[in-house]
Formats: sequence, structure tokens, C-alpha cells
Amino acid sequence: MVTSMTTPIVEVRDLNKSFVLHLIDGRTISPVQSMSFTVFPGQHFLIWGRSGVGKTSVLKCIYRTYISTSGSILYHSAHHGVIDMTTIPERVVLQLREQEIGYCSQFLKVLPRVSALDIMTEPLRRMGMDKEQAREQGSAWLTRLRIAPHLWQASPVTFSGGEQQRINLGRAFIGKPRLLLLDEPTASLDSGSKQIVLDLIHDAKAHGTTVVTVSHDIDTLSTLADQQLAL
Repeated sequence: MVTSMTTPIVEVRDLNKSFVLHLIDGRTISPVQSMSFTVFPGQHFLIWGRSGVGKTSVLKCIYRTYISTSGSILYHSAHHGVIDMTTIPERVVLQLREQEIGYCSQFLKVLPRVSALDIMTEPLRRMGMDKEQAREQGSAWLTRLRIAPHLWQASPVTFSGGEQQRINLGRAFIGKPRLLLLDEPTASLDSGSKQIVLDLIHDAKAHGTTVVTVSHDIDTLSTLADQQLAL
């Protein structure tokens, strides 16, 4: 449920992002041009469109993996007030990632030989949760994500693509960030796993998390979208 329609949590204003392709004659491409939108607390905001139109670039600009070429991204932080993600210092970016903003990419990137259970509990341990309590919650999440118990002590690098993506999503949701950015969360998933994603988004919203998703799978994700933006 949307908790407020008066004060935004994210305001993207005239955002532009360009890339110089040094290996191709130094030419410039601009996948994100003059983009503006507003996201309110507790919403699921869906950005959809075909591959290559800049959806992921928008998310990475919000998360500050990319530095925007121009424009502003105003984030209404619980700890820092209203700040512009395009200009804040790196130390503040790191604090926000620890305390408020989560990001889930299309692909799981983890250290080898780290177990699935340890990967799931890492966000909880980073927040200061007791090890045993974190492992208990992590086990419950792995069950919810339909990861077989005999795999919990194995490294996810040996898992199927769908299993890895479910681990990736669980790790993003388990810490209950204030703002969660999802990049193609239903890619490579079967219908049953897609329903898990919808359930995760639904429950996150119920707990007050704002979710911004980019995807080309509008048929699945639009059912929970409070706002949509087509690129």
C-alpha cells in the first residue's frame, strides 16, 4: 500500500546519461535522455521497454553506480534529508547502500566457496543481527525461495540460473531496505518462480519498502505496479 502521495521518495529531473565508446572511434551514445519521473513511498514503480533503451542505466544512476551526465536525482533520505544522488560524496553513497538503498542486478555475483546460507545471512549480519538468528531467518528465506535444503551449504556458483537469481533476489529483499532497485527480476525464471518475485514485491511494499523495477516483462510485473513508465 502507498503510504504517502504528498512527499516523494525519489524525484528524477531531466536526467541524461551518455557513454563514450573509446573502442569504436570515441563515438558517444546517450541511452538516457531528458528523463523525469517521481516515485512515492511504498510504491512499486515499473519502468519497462525493450532491451537497449536505457532501463538499467537509469537504475545505476539512482544507485550511483553510474554518474549522471546531467540532471538531478533527488532522494528523500531517512538519515540525510533531501540529497542529490548525482553530486553527493562517495562516503554518503556507501552509507546509503548500507542503511537505506538496495540493488539487485540480473546476475548473482558472489565469492566462490561461500555457502548459499551465508550469502543470504550476510545482509542481516552486516546490520548487526546475531549469527544464530540470522541463520534462522536465512533458512526460512531459502525455503521460501524454493532452494532445496541439501544446497544450503553449497556455493551458488554451482546452481542453475534460476536458482542463482532467486538467491540474488532473496539477498536483496531480506534486509528490508527503504528503497529497492530491481533489474529484470523475472529474467530466466519459470512461472512458479515469477510468482515468488511478485510475492516478495507485495510483502516488501506492505512493510513500507519502495520498489523501482526495470523490466521488459510487463505482463508479469504490471499486476503490482502503482505507476508505469514506458521507454
